[in-house]
Amino acid sequence: MFSMDKLRIVLAASEAVPFSKTGGLADVSTALCKALDASGHDVTLVIPDYRLLRFAKQDQLPEVTDTGLRFTLSVNGESVRGGVNWTLLPGTGVKVLLVTQPEYFDRPQLYMEQGQGFPDNCERYCFFSRAVLEVCKQMLLRPDVIHCNDWQTGLIPALLHAQHATRPGFENAASVMTLHNMAYQGNFWHFDMPLTGMDWKFFNMYQMEMWGGLNLLKTGIAFADQITTVSPTYASEICTPEGGEGLDGLLSSRRGDLTGILNGIDTDDWNPATDRHLPANYSVQAPQPGKAACKAHLQQRVGLPVSNDVPLIGMVSRFSDQKGFDILADCAHRLLQRNVQFCFLGTGDPRLEGYLSELAEQFQSQVATIVGFDESLAHQIEAGSDAFLMPSRFEPCGLNQMYSLMYGTLPIVRKVGGLADSVTDSNPETLQAGTATGFVFNNYSSADLADTVERAIDLFGQPDVWKQVMTTGMSQDWSWTNSARHYVETYQKAKERRHDRHLEGRAS
Repeated sequence: MFSMDKLRIVLAASEAVPFSKTGGLADVSTALCKALDASGHDVTLVIPDYRLLRFAKQDQLPEVTDTGLRFTLSVNGESVRGGVNWTLLPGTGVKVLLVTQPEYFDRPQLYMEQGQGFPDNCERYCFFSRAVLEVCKQMLLRPDVIHCNDWQTGLIPALLHAQHATRPGFENAASVMTLHNMAYQGNFWHFDMPLTGMDWKFFNMYQMEMWGGLNLLKTGIAFADQITTVSPTYASEICTPEGGEGLDGLLSSRRGDLTGILNGIDTDDWNPATDRHLPANYSVQAPQPGKAACKAHLQQRVGLPVSNDVPLIGMVSRFSDQKGFDILADCAHRLLQRNVQFCFLGTGDPRLEGYLSELAEQFQSQVATIVGFDESLAHQIEAGSDAFLMPSRFEPCGLNQMYSLMYGTLPIVRKVGGLADSVTDSNPETLQAGTATGFVFNNYSSADLADTVERAIDLFGQPDVWKQVMTTGMSQDWSWTNSARHYVETYQKAKERRHDRHLEGRAS
């Protein structure tokens, strides 16, 4: 067994806050790096330098400096130059290396324009994956572990195994591949294979090929020493045909190397006792009057009647059917017959944006819809709502239900993925045991959703019981400390498997 000594960890991701973000991956990348650094490990975060986005919010970012490092990679027979900028994550020892390549990364969005993925996305992220290893070599990072995230870095475990395993600086480097959402796999046509720099022999049904095309997520799964995903329940779900998105066979074959680790939350940013976005702060020890003040402020801000007696249910989400808006639409009029308010914030499917806006117009005293994203308002919805709605079709981990628990806002969730792992349903047994933290339903149906929301509305009418459930949720620890410990354990497993594969290779 390897010791739990200080590790040199390189975490590669396509986005990380505060530099770039389209979703939870950005939050997780940064928060995990902070937690690993706090645990005493040597952590380097490598991301693309989307300079147009960075320049647009330069006053909000730490100072970024050119390292002077330049490198050239052969991409489809052409020489492509790259460079590296760097900075530190504020308040940490985490080094952030930003890979520069203007033609690939100086764009107004990360992955797409006008709703369509950039046609050269395979080339962009194959270059980035290869650049990560080049940077490790030239900057003498000598990683013990390279932690890769989603399809944009799926090529790294393959390159590490097939080309770099015995090269100086990589003698001990193991790979870990984290799957944040199986719906996004990096599927490209087979003629993109030369962009990877890998031999065509690896383009087979067991490693890089899927349905005749190149699949970069499959590539990472096939070659990584260890695989993680973002909740224990999701780890089981993705090994089934229903959840595996076509990769369940490969994942099942590697079940012994697959670990589900529930994400934590960044309690520096999400903490009702210190949150700068709130009109009043509060804590589990003293939730009132701060929580009530936040509710009144939210109602006033979004144009709902100010009342502490009506339950206010919030939802901050991408507007898509995956998030449960289709079943919500089927039961919305039923729910609005009750004394209840809803507040929606997000963007997404234009059809759903229109529907939710029309619902707010039709029920002006009960529904507020804000199309767009506002970080301050997102925090205020978490604090000012009584309950938070997440009726997802699937949800690998989810962060908002943990924010809600932290803020004393009872989650209403479907029993899938990380939602199942983090919320305990309020039923007679759990209420008596004092373990209830929210409301959970099983079947993806409008009837089950409506029944569960109505259970929440009814429980709101029992203030003492509601307070008990709220206090139980607020008392739980959702920081990254536990999650980081599980990742370190996985890194050790990866090092052991890397060692065993190396011995097997020498024996053969």
